[in-house]
Amino acid sequence: MLAQLFTSFIATAAFGILFHAPRRSLLQCGFVGMLGWLVYYSTTGGMGPVSASLLATVLIGIVSQGFARLYKMPVIIFSVAGMIPLVPGGMAYNAMRQFVQHNYPQALELAISTLMIAGAIAVGLVLSEVLNQIFHSIRFRPHR
Repeated sequence: MLAQLFTSFIATAAFGILFHAPRRSLLQCGFVGMLGWLVYYSTTGGMGPVSASLLATVLIGIVSQGFARLYKMPVIIFSVAGMIPLVPGGMAYNAMRQFVQHNYPQALELAISTLMIAGAIAVGLVLSEVLNQIFHSIRFRPHR
């Protein structure tokens, strides 16, 4: 488990370097990715990869918004880097490989799973933004 966390931290921070995130944000980017992977890895057995991806992405979005406020940077720096460990790239590759090998039932199964996980990631980001908006509208609502 420790190797999984370390690897997800390094992968996320390296992605931040590759896409020119500010140097002062790399540790936070790595932490967001590591936290997202921890949630995904610990929940995927009980709820499946789609639900685990959704839950991890919502957490990534919430933590990213907190870091964006705390460090006065755009949310996208933390959220995009944090999602990198969750992206189903290997599954998409295997789906395409199965298509090329004319194994269509397996290819279709992998492609659908890939699309469902990608959709869960997108919905998770939107959901975290909606939760953030609700929280701030309640928190800063003037009292009558």
